[in-house]
Amino acid sequence: MASADDIDLYELLNLTKGASKSEVKKAYHKAALTSHPDKVPEDEREEADIKFKAISQAYEILSDDDKRAAYDQYGMAAFEQGGAGGGFGQGPDLDDILAQMFGGGAGGMGGMPGMGGMGGMGGAGGGRRQGGKGKNEVQQYEVSLEELYKGKTTRFASTKKVVCEHCHGSGGKEKAKAKPCDSCKGRGQTTRIRPVGPGLVTQETVPCSTCSGRGSFFADKDKCKKCKGVRTVSAKKILELYIPRGSREGDKIVLAGEADQDPDDDSPGDIIFELVEEQHKTFHRAGADLQAELDISLSEALTGFNRIVLTHLDGRGIRLHIEQPDGRVLRPDQILKIRGEGMPIKRSDAKGDLFLTVNVEFPEDGWLKSQAAVDKVKAALPTVEPVSFGVGETPEIVDEVDFEEVENLEEFGAGSDDPRAGGDWEDDEEGAQGAQCAQQ
Repeated sequence: MASADDIDLYELLNLTKGASKSEVKKAYHKAALTSHPDKVPEDEREEADIKFKAISQAYEILSDDDKRAAYDQYGMAAFEQGGAGGGFGQGPDLDDILAQMFGGGAGGMGGMPGMGGMGGMGGAGGGRRQGGKGKNEVQQYEVSLEELYKGKTTRFASTKKVVCEHCHGSGGKEKAKAKPCDSCKGRGQTTRIRPVGPGLVTQETVPCSTCSGRGSFFADKDKCKKCKGVRTVSAKKILELYIPRGSREGDKIVLAGEADQDPDDDSPGDIIFELVEEQHKTFHRAGADLQAELDISLSEALTGFNRIVLTHLDGRGIRLHIEQPDGRVLRPDQILKIRGEGMPIKRSDAKGDLFLTVNVEFPEDGWLKSQAAVDKVKAALPTVEPVSFGVGETPEIVDEVDFEEVENLEEFGAGSDDPRAGGDWEDDEEGAQGAQCAQQ
């Protein structure tokens, strides 16, 4: 079984070391959605929950230039107090998460449809945290374009860790005294040597596994009966998530103080939902503007129309009344702009615009059933003037040729070495000759 030290963050997100920030974000979105705990059978959710946390922590490092540079040079040792990278103090606890992935379990937060477990993501390298705010918990949340247009409020049950009220987070019975840990001599942390490259090692400080970094522990008989010495218990709470109308991909919704509690923190961290916009079958979005295809018939392109052309995100029908005076026509790829029918702009009554790209649908073959029908259409359409070649330019010889229809230009230049057909120039080595001496 692989250890935490063997895991490569780039492999975890299926990336190469030269991946751009945009590629890192896309890989994280893909990995987070495919590894979601709610997408696996119930008996596999604990393992999926742990993997999901590891993916989130990997993204936290690789999306930050400084942390990524330190990781590329020193590995995860850069995020431990006293490690080779140094300077990050309260670094991510990815080692602990990966160790659980390949050797243990973890708790989590669940209960919301479409949400994964998020508990147990706190912790810092080099011993337990002492004071300060707890670690935030980041989760992706998929929303439809309709929900972003109208806004959304949803309530869900959250299961998280809270400080045990029975022992007030001490982990022991009343008046019981904790014993100093012999493994770390009460320091809560131990030192180990870790390889960081060929022939290179670093000394790093890690939380003591015997006392979980606390420096002391309670004997089994002295442990709190409610939390069993863990110091926290699981509790359910109904939370409300509000997504303002006009929100967009990447926006963050913060539920302050709703992350897991830790007795060593002054206050718990936040639960942060990062919005992921689902692809829509009709509309494409850019900022506050929307774009859609406007499918019309050839007859409508030539003569105009008055009808509902699409259903908007709030269920309203959008009607267009287009008259074609003086023979004006709608052409393929022509763009019509409708002001104020785009997405709402947050904290404003204004909206973006809607852009409709014209797509003219031509009739099927055989729609003209007779020569009389053909003549009637010709009479209705503008007269086509014959092509003029200019004085003296009329070809002396004219051939009438047959034709066939093809779907694309794949046959164009096929089999040639002409690079304009997608090939490469080839050197004619057989024709290359050196200088020749004159025959005497």
